[in-house]
Amino acid sequence: MNRNDLKGLNTHFAFGRNWASYAESIAEAEILEAEAGLQRLLGGQGLVGLRFLDIGCGSGIHSLAALRLGAADVVAVDLDPDSVATTRAVLAHHAAAGRFRVEQISVFDLQPIKLGTFDVVYSWGVLHHTGDMYGAVRTAAQMVGERGQFVFALYRRTWCCPLWKIEKRWYSRTSGTMQSLARGVYKFFFRLGLWATGRRFSRYVETYKRNRGMDFEHDVHDWMGGYPYESISPGKVDALVGGLGFRKVRVFARSFRLTGVFASGCDEYVYERV
Repeated sequence: MNRNDLKGLNTHFAFGRNWASYAESIAEAEILEAEAGLQRLLGGQGLVGLRFLDIGCGSGIHSLAALRLGAADVVAVDLDPDSVATTRAVLAHHAAAGRFRVEQISVFDLQPIKLGTFDVVYSWGVLHHTGDMYGAVRTAAQMVGERGQFVFALYRRTWCCPLWKIEKRWYSRTSGTMQSLARGVYKFFFRLGLWATGRRFSRYVETYKRNRGMDFEHDVHDWMGGYPYESISPGKVDALVGGLGFRKVRVFARSFRLTGVFASGCDEYVYERV
């Protein structure tokens, strides 16, 4: 495989290993937070009787949340074999009676003729790591059925994004020792930034877990190593997805201007096929 092909697994950060580590800590509290986050995006609605596609399933926690919210059929896909194995294990442990399948499939290989279409196509913080974000959005969108919803999150474009892209490319290819040192430096300055603005690190981490249902330490590793990396503004998302035959239902976008010094952060989008 061509090392310059950013769509290939060999050019990607080891997301799967990170999520496999995180999955060891998944308990009822984390599952409930994932359910709450999914319901927030869906406007408080459940998934009873619906088909749910999870693109870039990672740890499998959101596929699990979909099953617990009543999804009749869940299909979880990921390019990374470690994520596929982790998701299978998580669903088998927590939702053995549910109807699900987990496959190692690239988003670029998804086709309605093979999997059918879905009532909800979900991809949180994934499509900007595929090596072709615009192409990934278009391919994912074609999996949405009539009146179905496309639920996704993408990094917000900031002036620091070109610098982070360089950092991520380096981090994803360096040794574990250097990665650990880099995370230490990042967390030191992150704590310093919180202190300078009158915030406590412990409270931030607690709120972070409550709002995201994720672990701060694993997410730092994910953020620093998340290569390939692209970002986009809400306006460009609307132009892209609107042009594919969707209408905007709700957007959770940052209302302030992001500098991107510590992270760009994700804006969340919900569109409906019309």
